[in-house]
This record gives sequence, C-alpha cells and structure tokens, in this order.
Amino acid sequence: MKGIVLAGGLGTRLHPLTHATNKHLLPVYDRPMVYYPLQTLVNAGINEVMVVTGGPHAGDFIRVLKNGEDFGLSKLNYGYQEGEGGIADALSMAESFVGSDDCVVILGDNIITDDISQSVSHFSDVGGCHIFTKEVDDPERFGVLDYGETGWGGIEDIIEKPVDPPSNDAVIGLYMYDNTVFDKIRSLDPSDRGELEVTDLNRMYLTEGNLSAHRINGTWIDCGTFDSLAKATHKFYHDKN
Repeated sequence: MKGIVLAGGLGTRLHPLTHATNKHLLPVYDRPMVYYPLQTLVNAGINEVMVVTGGPHAGDFIRVLKNGEDFGLSKLNYGYQEGEGGIADALSMAESFVGSDDCVVILGDNIITDDISQSVSHFSDVGGCHIFTKEVDDPERFGVLDYGETGWGGIEDIIEKPVDPPSNDAVIGLYMYDNTVFDKIRSLDPSDRGELEVTDLNRMYLTEGNLSAHRINGTWIDCGTFDSLAKATHKFYHDKN
C-alpha cells in the first residue's frame, strides 16, 4: 500500500500568508500543517509516501520534510502538479509511484486523529474505493452522502455542496483506491471549473458497486481557512498544555 499526500494549490483563501510559502507548510501550533496528514499515514503502517505539490513554493517542501526522517521514513518521494487541475489530476501525478499497488490518499490540509490502520489493512483484501466521512453541522459546504431509502451503509449517490443536503455525512479528504483509479482518472471530463473532480472519480466506483465508506469519530479539521487554522492550533495547544 502506497501513501500519497496532496499538497498543491495556491491557498488563495489564506492570502497574504500564502504569498510567503505553500499553505500546507503553515504552522499548526508547533509543527507544519503537512506533518499531521503524513503522521496519519505513518501511524497506519504506510512507509512509502509521495508528496504531490505545485505552485511557486514547491521547493519549500524539500527543505522542511527532507527525506521524512522526522517520521521514521528512509525517504520521501515528490511529485509536481502543473496548474490547478483538481484533486483527481493531482493524484494522477503518482501513477508511476503507485505502480501495481493500492493507495491511500490524504489531502495535505486535512487533520484526522483517528487511527485508520484497520481500514487500511481491510482494504487490501477488498479493493475498490473506500471513502471516509464525518458528521458535520454544515453539510451544504461539502460533498455529502445520499443514502436514499436504505439508511447508513447503502450509498446511492455523492452530492457536491447540496442546497438541501440528504445527510450530514460529509466526505473528508481521505480516500483509498485500488489500481484501477488511474484508468478512471484518464476517462474523467473536466468540471465546469476546469478541474478533474474527486467526487466524479468516487462516483465511478459507486456506479460499479465498488465504493464503501467509514465514518470517523475523532477530530477532523480542514485547515483551508483562517478560522479552521486557528481552531486546529487551539486544539493542539490545549492537548499539549
């Protein structure tokens, strides 16, 4: 199983901070933001990891992360995404790294405290696509699971930023894919905003009957705004003091 941290983008919602460096290298209490998703992968037993980044500050990652010594890794792999092509496009940069393996993909601005090692171990036996969700108070801001009449466990659709959310289960930035993912990405059409959308990718697995989901119970913070960045710093400060 290979691990991939997607840490591209320009971080425009965090200007002017991201004029100086990539969003994922901004501090969350006492460490760079990207340390948290990397640690989630390492804690799950994944020791082969690629960081996919882009933009004018891509070289900063090598200076900060080096070869992954802070995580007990012998080396880190790096990929570069040209432009702003979306999550699925960024994932495609890791095709040669993943090879014939499955992969766990985590967004570099997502902090997840749950231990996912059992999910990773189980996925190796079943394949397909496995997504993670979190129950939220504002599901209209996210991709949301629609269970139809079946209730939890029977997914009918994934709806992106619904006006009338069918559930409160938001799809978070953590996904597991089998090796068919890269062929699927090649068949995607860009969305109206010109990107290859991860929701469209996950729907392809859903159509095949190969998508499952797991709801996390611990902390999940998407550190893409000033408020969420402050919330994350506040949490880890109080956890350690």
